[in-house]
Amino acid sequence: MNDKSYKEYLNDITTFIFDVDGVLTDGSVTVTTDGEMLRTMNIKDGFALKTAVDAGYNVCIISGGSNEGVRKRLSGLGIKDIYLGAHNKIEQLNDYFSKNEIANNQTLYMGDDIPDYPVMKLVALPCCPQDAVPEIKEVSKYISHKNGGKGAVRDVIEQVLKVQGKWNGNFNAKYD
Repeated sequence: MNDKSYKEYLNDITTFIFDVDGVLTDGSVTVTTDGEMLRTMNIKDGFALKTAVDAGYNVCIISGGSNEGVRKRLSGLGIKDIYLGAHNKIEQLNDYFSKNEIANNQTLYMGDDIPDYPVMKLVALPCCPQDAVPEIKEVSKYISHKNGGKGAVRDVIEQVLKVQGKWNGNFNAKYD
């Protein structure tokens, strides 16, 4: 594995790509009597996603799940590139890169389980939540101190934006 610290990649990140289940959620699913599968997302992760979008970063979601409630939530945060039902995430990643002319050396991907492994090998900064499976932790250059659905997404977005001077930019004006 590369000896370069993950912090050395933060300045170059222009693109965030996230899995949903186990990253934006804690990986648990509540199944209703109608068979609907409900997920819980962290509001602080949502704030960070919206902040990244508003600051001009590319934000993309690639998930094997296909819950339309997830799409509505993420669309509401301003995320336009949402790939659900992705069974071969490399296809969606390559499609996203080519459509948006994005280089993988400017990309952070956060995943938590085996389906994320091939994609994580193709980006500059593979990351995972604290509770990711061992194989994903092994390939990650950064392991958040937060669990999936508990602020791991906020953690990585905030670090990138702080290093690039885009985290606290306009907040003071609103509260002075």
